[in-house]
Amino acid sequence: MIGHGGMRGGGGGRFNRMSRYQMEEPTRKADMKTVRRVAAAFKPYRKEVAIVLLAIMVVSALGIVNPYMLKFAISIGFAQQNFKLLSLFVAVMVITPIITGMIGVGQTWLNTRVGQSVMRDLRNQLYSHLQRMPLKFFTDTRTGEIQSRLSNDIGGVQSVVTDTATSVVSNVTIALSTIVGMFFLDWRLTLLSLGLLPLFLWMTYRIGKVRRAISKDTQISLAELSAMVEETLSVSGVLLTKTFGRQKQETARFGKENEKLVGLQIRQQMIGRWFMMFIGAFFSISPALVYLLYGYLAFGPGHTPSGNIAEQIGTLVAFTTLQSRLFFPIGQLLSVQVEIQGALALFDRVFEYLDMPHSITDKPSALALDPETVRGEVTMDHVTFHYRPDTERPALDDVTFDVKPGQLTALVGPSGAGKTTITYLVPRLYDVERGAVTIDGHDVRDVTLESLGEVIGMVTQETYLFHTTIRENLRYAKPDASDEELERAAQAAAIHDRIMELPEKYDTVVGERGYKLSGGEKQRIAIARVILKDPRILILDEATSALDTHSERLIQAALERLMVDRTTIAIAHRLSTILAADQILVVDGGRIVERGTHAELIEYDGLYARLYREQFREAAEVEEETLAGLS
Repeated sequence: MIGHGGMRGGGGGRFNRMSRYQMEEPTRKADMKTVRRVAAAFKPYRKEVAIVLLAIMVVSALGIVNPYMLKFAISIGFAQQNFKLLSLFVAVMVITPIITGMIGVGQTWLNTRVGQSVMRDLRNQLYSHLQRMPLKFFTDTRTGEIQSRLSNDIGGVQSVVTDTATSVVSNVTIALSTIVGMFFLDWRLTLLSLGLLPLFLWMTYRIGKVRRAISKDTQISLAELSAMVEETLSVSGVLLTKTFGRQKQETARFGKENEKLVGLQIRQQMIGRWFMMFIGAFFSISPALVYLLYGYLAFGPGHTPSGNIAEQIGTLVAFTTLQSRLFFPIGQLLSVQVEIQGALALFDRVFEYLDMPHSITDKPSALALDPETVRGEVTMDHVTFHYRPDTERPALDDVTFDVKPGQLTALVGPSGAGKTTITYLVPRLYDVERGAVTIDGHDVRDVTLESLGEVIGMVTQETYLFHTTIRENLRYAKPDASDEELERAAQAAAIHDRIMELPEKYDTVVGERGYKLSGGEKQRIAIARVILKDPRILILDEATSALDTHSERLIQAALERLMVDRTTIAIAHRLSTILAADQILVVDGGRIVERGTHAELIEYDGLYARLYREQFREAAEVEEETLAGLS
């Protein structure tokens, strides 16, 4: 499936309408908006963040103690040959890193805890948001793309949240405190050390911009790979590739995208490496330049040597010690700035999903239907609906009908007529454009989605089972169901005896999408699940045409029991469903063109009669045998 209306990889059309590397650069305003949203994620943990920041400041302040102790040890202890003072300075130099290390361990633990909590909240928020997205979103978006947002994108920003944010604060504090300490020692040497810093900052910002763009492309490629894996290595995908002999082509397609990803990741890692090498070389050379400048100022040409040599040596040693302490945080900050630009791209992708509106939501005054009192009358009143507003032909056009409580209404019509669309509008998987769908006189748009889910049960064309046990698949409908309730539901669905023949019985794992079971077994488990739910309104899209006669009979018997005393809307694939219907709605081109009982519509000799002759008459003999077997 092509996600987002034909744009592969879910990155959005803007990446396809222009060269990947000629994208419009994000504005500073957009960057700040993203930063503010990231900062807002830390708000619930502001107390812990405050403690972390305090610990960082304490560690940073303690970091300049030892260079000064070193200066005092040389200029006082050795110069005055005072062993007592020397011992005191050395003792402080020993104790300080121990205290710093202990604070650092606590800071790391608290920082990691906060970071992981933020990541947990972000994952929960994104998953919850996606759960409430309308069905249209999932029909337009590949599953692999969604998985990529939850795993690759959030995983990509995890190190930024847990490490980089604190690293920035820590390195900034260390750098500032170190610069202050250097100024107190010698302001001239400090200016030399910081002379090229503005140029470095500007170049880092530019490199970060480029890396952010490439980071977006990298995530798009990752999403494409994830989607490809999900589509081709699922059970259905593997069956398709094997039966069509497409393994080589799919392997080649994967290899091509994988090669593209490798190129992007290499480019992402190499951007600015020459610049970083230049920075590293400058930081390594700077101490030599400091020695040269300090020597020139102390005893170079035109300067008369003066002052205490021990004092000068102490100042020089302390300064170069602080200087070396400064280089690491500045180097980290320059490198981290590039990483942050890339991480902002990932945050943008996560926020892009979080910003998608929920088009189908509960009204503030929404009514909660009571499953115990719902009668189950379903009405469509002049309903019109388009799947895409830009299409001229509606999926449903002025559809009106009424299903009385306990009645069975069969939907009949050619493929693409709009039958499934009708069944989607009743549980509000989509909202009507004009008209209304009501249950017991209540517009479904005025009813809570949760209560709609409680009173409506669906058996769809494609039976979906989770990769877990039969017991857990059944309990999805009723988590607190007892084993006796499970067995009664399975017996009603004519699947209990088959389950008991399995080695693990109800604890048998059904496999991916239930592929360890036959089509008929999966269908009957799905029916048992709905029986366990015990809904007042039942929607059936029977998919029995591809099953063997024995499975058809078992499923038909289960459906007959399931429909008793329930309001049922069934897309009729079997003759028995039509014959038992209280009314038949013939749908064609999104409109109800005929309605009545089987006998009435046969006598009318319209579209239904033609469909009956073409589609159902050949199966009449088999159906008669089936009905005879059921009786």
